[in-house]
Amino acid sequence: MAASHAGPLDATDEMGRALTDGTLLNRLGEVSNRVEAKASQLVVGALGFLGVSYRRGGNDAETGFDCSGFVRAIYQQTAGLLLPRRASEQAAATEKIDKTELKPGDLVFFNTMRRAFSHVGIYVGNGKFIHAPKPGGEVRVDDMGASYWTKRFDGARRVPVDASATIPAQ
Repeated sequence: MAASHAGPLDATDEMGRALTDGTLLNRLGEVSNRVEAKASQLVVGALGFLGVSYRRGGNDAETGFDCSGFVRAIYQQTAGLLLPRRASEQAAATEKIDKTELKPGDLVFFNTMRRAFSHVGIYVGNGKFIHAPKPGGEVRVDDMGASYWTKRFDGARRVPVDASATIPAQ
């Protein structure tokens, strides 16, 4: 009978040791650091496209971006993830989060065309986001606290950490 309890007790003892010696916390910290590094890399990559012209249906720096083409290109180039093409599809394929939970690299959505999730950008921190705004415009950083964006805010989304398993390539 003692042998039947050895497995769970050993696992519990191992967990206790991992907590005591910090191994578990170190592992969690490493995962967190990798996620933060990827988000920072994503934001820096996005900022590298400041000034690129807006082009409806555009999805590359040479010919220009529209909002969802910009987000898709940044995630593909920086994180190796292929997000859906349209803003509404990007919203559907990512995890809903509260605005108070926003972290750099998260997606922010707006109703700019009288329909939900008609515009998307990438949160860069400090209440600001980067996006390809409109015809005649260029990729730029805007303040989410500006009246225009506050009135049109539709929600925030996070690309899952293991997105390769959840986001279909389209």
